[in-house]
Amino acid sequence: MKNFHAPHVPLRLPRSKKLLAHINRTFGTLAFCRRWLERPDGGSTAVNGNDGKAQQEKYMGALKNLCDVGIVQAYPPLVDVKGCYTAQYEHTCILRPTCKEIVSRG
Repeated sequence: MKNFHAPHVPLRLPRSKKLLAHINRTFGTLAFCRRWLERPDGGSTAVNGNDGKAQQEKYMGALKNLCDVGIVQAYPPLVDVKGCYTAQYEHTCILRPTCKEIVSRG
């Protein structure tokens, strides 16, 4: 996930600059996984289209550089009990017997 409060850091690697521009354009400050960077649409068909030009190649060094300087923050994958479902949402939901309430919207 991109760190919203990260200070401006001059990037010397061209691949890091290119990857950061892609992350800003496609994900903003939303969490993303490395697997999405390898997709032909680069993680979002709506933003990048589906022509295969947004697919990131040889990005691991650039991503490590962005993590090392504090622009991107690494998170471990979500893990749960085997056979159970795990989901990640942008909002906090309470599932009640009669309704679903989203409490993070305000």
